[in-house]
Amino acid sequence: MDKHTNLNLLRTLQVLLDECHVSRTAERLYITQSAVSRQLNQLRELFNDPLLVRDGNRLLPTPKAEQLKQKLDGVLTECQSLFASDDFDPAQWQGKAVLSSSDYVAQYILPDIVEQLELRAPKLCLAYQLWSPEQFARLAELDIQLVSTMLPEIPSGLCGRSIGADYPVCVMRSDHPLAAKASLTVDEFVQYNHLRVSGGGDKDSFVDHNLAEQGLTRNIQFSVPFFGSAFHTICRTDMLMVIPEHIAINMKRLFPITYVSLPIPAPEHRYWLLWHPRFDSDPAHSWLREQVLGVMRSSMYSISMT
Repeated sequence: MDKHTNLNLLRTLQVLLDECHVSRTAERLYITQSAVSRQLNQLRELFNDPLLVRDGNRLLPTPKAEQLKQKLDGVLTECQSLFASDDFDPAQWQGKAVLSSSDYVAQYILPDIVEQLELRAPKLCLAYQLWSPEQFARLAELDIQLVSTMLPEIPSGLCGRSIGADYPVCVMRSDHPLAAKASLTVDEFVQYNHLRVSGGGDKDSFVDHNLAEQGLTRNIQFSVPFFGSAFHTICRTDMLMVIPEHIAINMKRLFPITYVSLPIPAPEHRYWLLWHPRFDSDPAHSWLREQVLGVMRSSMYSISMT
């Protein structure tokens, strides 16, 4: 078949072989009899066969037409399915979804996500990966459907929705020498060693930039990608840690810690649910991100929208 062939001709042929009658074919297709006759001539040329031969008042199919009739229904049904709307049923979804964020999200928010998805999409397979900001450049190649992270804005070339926002604070153990102070000076802030949580988004590089402008530095004695390890370490040392306030509030219920405002200007931290544009129009992905976003906005361990 010529690559420029109009596929509407096949629909005309299908009806012609059903009716074996030009006028009835025209009525079913809502076109004129002359248009049907023209298309029949095109079909005869296309298949190099008369297809329908007149016998009195009847049109009789040729053997070639009989062969085509057996194939046409299946071919046209397949073509129609290409343009059919996607009726997505989460209960029948048997795909795989990969989510990526920090270990804090994995430990305290992910179980709620999994519980909800297990109820609404029981056949869906889920996986989780720790997120690293260096992966943004390769997100199109990675098998990651959703990323939750902290950034000033949605990166160019990606899609996303806002989860919420807060500000960073300085965390320490509850009996730290500075714990009783209502506020810290910059000198007190740099006097003690610091711990940095390296997993997820950039939580504290602004600290070093600000200190450098004042001719000061702090000593990062310990860097770890896991919040659990970070909090256990904070509770057993005099180290200080700069993290988002909503995490400090939540972890204060679980660890003997306290926190105070920073002695330097603190930028707003914004949190996003992000995905690559190749997923944006997919009904399954659209449903998935709404489920995940709903949990992330409502979880007691997450953050309220601003």
